[in-house]
Amino acid sequence: MSTHSTLIKPPKNLPHHSPIENVLSLLPLLDIGPDIYTNARPLWHPPGARGIFGGAAIAQCLSAAQATIPKDFTVHSMHCYFVLAGNSEIPILYHVERVRDGKSFITRTVQARQRGKCIFTTTLSFMKEGAGGKLKVEHASRLPRDVAPPPELDPNKDFWQLKASGAVDERPFESVRAGSTRHADPSERKLRQWIRARGRISDCPPDVREQELSDGVRANQPGDNHQAHLSALAYMSDSYFVGTVARVHNLMRFANPKSIEATIAAFKGSEEEKAQTRKYLQEIAMEEEEENREFGKSAAKDDRKIGMMVSLDHAIFFHNPRAFRADEWMLTEMESPWAGDGRGLVVQRIWSKSGTLIATCTQEGCVRLQQPKETKI
Repeated sequence: MSTHSTLIKPPKNLPHHSPIENVLSLLPLLDIGPDIYTNARPLWHPPGARGIFGGAAIAQCLSAAQATIPKDFTVHSMHCYFVLAGNSEIPILYHVERVRDGKSFITRTVQARQRGKCIFTTTLSFMKEGAGGKLKVEHASRLPRDVAPPPELDPNKDFWQLKASGAVDERPFESVRAGSTRHADPSERKLRQWIRARGRISDCPPDVREQELSDGVRANQPGDNHQAHLSALAYMSDSYFVGTVARVHNLMRFANPKSIEATIAAFKGSEEEKAQTRKYLQEIAMEEEEENREFGKSAAKDDRKIGMMVSLDHAIFFHNPRAFRADEWMLTEMESPWAGDGRGLVVQRIWSKSGTLIATCTQEGCVRLQQPKETKI
């Protein structure tokens, strides 16, 4: 098995770029063919997950597609399917197909491939800025009023120093729980959190198509200002998404110490990495227990356990793609209107701190419970 997570040696981190810009950077493979890109840096594999963090595939597909469109067009929707679990030890190739270039709309499809197999596919639609005309039909869901403001945290905390020191949370963004609603019915419960990219996303990134780095490697970066923020938002949109189905049912995945130890036992890594992973899972367990207290229900007597939970598809509708900064606090609110037949649906709304509705996302996932063993007669 290959142990090379990138095709080309990762370029140096650009000091004027935020951690999420460096994490999501792409390299164009001009010698292989047009509109083909690959991940410039290794991708994160969350502890206990089957593969890479899905937000990376979503965001890098968006970045690759954005590299093929004029700057006066902006993404308004993308529809994605998770096909296979991504391997963090194997490079990903992103193949962009230019489906249609119209006067008002442009369509692209992107396939993420590993070892010749498609692991992720998405279709994206871009709209020309101002194509909707001056007269518009407008309305938007409002920012919830009963949400505590985000905490005053230092946005310039050095992500790379934290990672080098063995910090548990390797995500290039940060999140803070913003409470839950206390409805009795799982379909009416809402989970909220504040999220933002760490550091500051650069105001004047280099040209997305061919940027000469100091070490001589031509690299494809996330794009101009609004494109970088859109890629960052796409990355963060997959945080705690399908897990909402389990959480509104008070199904705690890691509150049981045995579940954590089982995950650690299956984890491949050094003893130091296992210790970091254990701490990470214990923090998630504390969050789950806190949510249960907010819901006013204890899961102590609930013997149901999640046997399998993976994302199947993911859609993002961008409402105000040029009216926010992903490195400033944004509120996400998630709810699950339906679950059944081993699947669950989650809807997510994302607002800027000032109350602008930025995006609406949906995700369906495979959510299966552990089944009782059949008694043999």
